[in-house]
Amino acid sequence: MAYKDLREFIKALEGKGLLKRIKAEVDPYLEITEITDRVSKEKGSKNVALLFENVKGTSIPVLTNALGSMERMAMGLGVNNLDEIGERVRNMADPTQLFPSPGASFMEKLSVLPKLNELSNWFPKTVKKAPCQEVVMTGDQVDLTKLPVLTCWPGDGGPFITLPMVATVDPVTGITNLGMYRVQVFDRNTTGMHWHKHKDGARHYSHYEGAGKRMEAAVAIGADPATIYTSTAPLPPVVGEYLFAGFLRQEPLEVVQCKTVDIRVPAHAEFIIEGYIEPGERRTEGPFGDHTGYYSLADEFPVFHVTCLTHRKDPIYPATVVGRPPQEDAYIGKATERIFLPLLQMVSPDILDYDMPVEGVFHNNVIVKIKKRFPGHAKKVMNTIWGTGMLMLSKFIVVVDEDVDVHDYSEVAWKVMNHVDPRRDTVILDGPLDILDHACPYVGFGSKMGIDATKKWAGEGFTREWPDEIKMSPDVIARVDAKWRELGF
Repeated sequence: MAYKDLREFIKALEGKGLLKRIKAEVDPYLEITEITDRVSKEKGSKNVALLFENVKGTSIPVLTNALGSMERMAMGLGVNNLDEIGERVRNMADPTQLFPSPGASFMEKLSVLPKLNELSNWFPKTVKKAPCQEVVMTGDQVDLTKLPVLTCWPGDGGPFITLPMVATVDPVTGITNLGMYRVQVFDRNTTGMHWHKHKDGARHYSHYEGAGKRMEAAVAIGADPATIYTSTAPLPPVVGEYLFAGFLRQEPLEVVQCKTVDIRVPAHAEFIIEGYIEPGERRTEGPFGDHTGYYSLADEFPVFHVTCLTHRKDPIYPATVVGRPPQEDAYIGKATERIFLPLLQMVSPDILDYDMPVEGVFHNNVIVKIKKRFPGHAKKVMNTIWGTGMLMLSKFIVVVDEDVDVHDYSEVAWKVMNHVDPRRDTVILDGPLDILDHACPYVGFGSKMGIDATKKWAGEGFTREWPDEIKMSPDVIARVDAKWRELGF
């Protein structure tokens, strides 16, 4: 099921008892964060989406924690289980499904046409009239300070738009990129643009800045959950986020041309902020209480000048709160883990499964399961991961055998602490790290570690006999199972 917009998703959440309306007055300065942080860390039915209907200083309601559970994340993407999308990715990415071999029969070649047709049905659809442009403000009418933008933590440098979908156009391919980069509101018509050097938005800006040209951009706030998620997805530059949103929704995303910049944006968004970024202009942005659970420090970032603000007549302002995990971004990250496993397996078929622990804030820790086939196989997989997309930022990689459940951290820890000889089984090298990693000696650069927790072979310098794991006989397990109730359990 594809949701047309954010409010359709809100209605669906409420229908399932997964949303709570807050009618008491709340302050967007710190108070909404404290409430959201408490609820996001609750277990079970107490962890719900929150719709604050009485926000101090504004008539605009604020939505938080909308995707803050595995159930709501899967629901937002229209599936019962996120692995369902991973299987769709696997089927679409299989080259034999899209490009038959030269020796294929006529009927085999004909069989790929429905899949190619399906792909063509996901391209974005441009409309001339859109809900996101029901109200249009330009020039002196623009005032971002009237939006209920949250100041989340006491040490934050100001209010931040925390769930933005920043649209920029690749100057080479013409493909529109949608990225989630935090946006600090400086005043009524200027903001920061916090994109890291590894991100597509920064790459686009670098091209324009190198040519001494102004770059246009637009910030969409509030859309259907699949589009919101897509802005966080680690897609290759040749795959546009609008196309991927269509794939997730299984129907095309409607987009509309902006009023003052040459960019198309999600037509059913709640707000659109249009503007430009000058080459060479910087301003201090931050600090910001980040998803690592620590403040990212203030630094110099490009400045976004707003030329136009459009929104729906009765807008809803969605926000996310990040800080010490787990919070809403934990489940967004888990969606990426499950959806993109098949693509990682295309690069490295040796990988059977993987897990990115929430505590490692996803980019810092990867646990990988392999079917070991030769000496040094685990170290080969480590280097493959460090050479693959944004996984290059992984600070720790733990490799285990195929009989280990990578999602059971207790089992993984047991294997690591028993299987590893530190001198033989660890790899330490230097390379790029996440900009938010405050432990590395230089910003975005430092050391990373791989840990081989697989059983060791003779060809890896292990000269002793590897012990068997203690396991009960299957017939005894069956006998005890049969009399378990009789035993009083």
